[in-house]
Amino acid sequence: MSEWIHDLFSGRPWWMNVAMVFCAFMAFVYMPWDIFWKPVELDQEVWFGVMFTGWAAKWAALPHWFVYAALAYGFRRRRSWMRVAAPAYVAQVAIGMLLWPNFQYGSWTGFFLGLISGVPFALLTLAFWNARDHFVHRRGSLRERYGEWAVVTGASAGIGLEFARAFARDGIHCVLVARRREKLNALAAELKEQFQVEVRVEAVDLASPEGPDRVADAVADLDVGILVNNAGVGYAGRFDKQEVSRLREMVNLNCMAPMVLTSRMLPAMRDRRRGAVIMTGSVAGRQPLPLHGVYSATKAFDLYLGEAIWAEMRADGIDALVLEPGPTLTEFQQVAGELPHDGATASSVVSAALDALGQQPSVVAGWWNWVRANLASRFGSRPLVAYVARHIMERQTPKEML
Repeated sequence: MSEWIHDLFSGRPWWMNVAMVFCAFMAFVYMPWDIFWKPVELDQEVWFGVMFTGWAAKWAALPHWFVYAALAYGFRRRRSWMRVAAPAYVAQVAIGMLLWPNFQYGSWTGFFLGLISGVPFALLTLAFWNARDHFVHRRGSLRERYGEWAVVTGASAGIGLEFARAFARDGIHCVLVARRREKLNALAAELKEQFQVEVRVEAVDLASPEGPDRVADAVADLDVGILVNNAGVGYAGRFDKQEVSRLREMVNLNCMAPMVLTSRMLPAMRDRRRGAVIMTGSVAGRQPLPLHGVYSATKAFDLYLGEAIWAEMRADGIDALVLEPGPTLTEFQQVAGELPHDGATASSVVSAALDALGQQPSVVAGWWNWVRANLASRFGSRPLVAYVARHIMERQTPKEML
């Protein structure tokens, strides 16, 4: 518990932590009581010094609820939009505190009461404005934080390829792992020429029983600071129509390979007291996903394993992160047998991961994916979630696999 509290409040000035706690109290305790239980005839709400009562106050409380929840989240994750949102909201409170006594009492009494109540909030507005750079996340050099080498599995295309480019851009040498040697060689040549980094190619089938150990043995002589367990595959269709050989391969690749590689490489990171492990999971791992049932189960495995490693190894200087993308424009759709559909770019998914690395145990790439994942897992019943998910997946699955 003490480690969680330290993690929750570290990195902010004390007065900002007080503001965060206040916003969380308002969002999760006071506003729900105010909206759903407080008698209508007693309800009052103030915006910009204007008092609302009764049902008008109930409706005016809804945006207040949203604002407090957004501010609590923004403080917790230090989102860039808080540079404007925090001082703007406190300024609104200051204006209200200045104007309200004038509306209530008028004359000099209202004026002085407005100053007494409004000036502290005006000063707090100034404090937030002066501290706005606190909400600018500076990623810093990945090479300085973690080491000179990164191992990226599934590097021949998509998200893995973009991870390799991002690391090379930061001066990190890369070990590229996938089955297709020709694609790895082409990427290696690109990284060497463009970023002047060293690159090794390991053409290995990680779904084979010996694959993960072959990779771990091949990089045993390197100071591996970052491991990206990105290799993975999907398989769309009704469970009883799927080939068991492909299902077995998927479980080996999505679950066994990252587990073995992480187990082999983590001790050296621990001894050096620095390192990072990134698991490419999926929002599919947040819920049962009919017509992608085994895939979603494997990604739930990755999510729970990655978040557990985050809690276990954080005190040893190792950052773990589970990246949870939604639909992404990669080869995944074609290989999984899905019908083509829109998605995010692989580069935007990787950017979300690197922004979150060292900040939190998991990150859902894309705000709409985050909304859908949390609505499903926190507010929907499990039968409802499963039926809705099936309806969505039916539109992405060929008819012969339904």
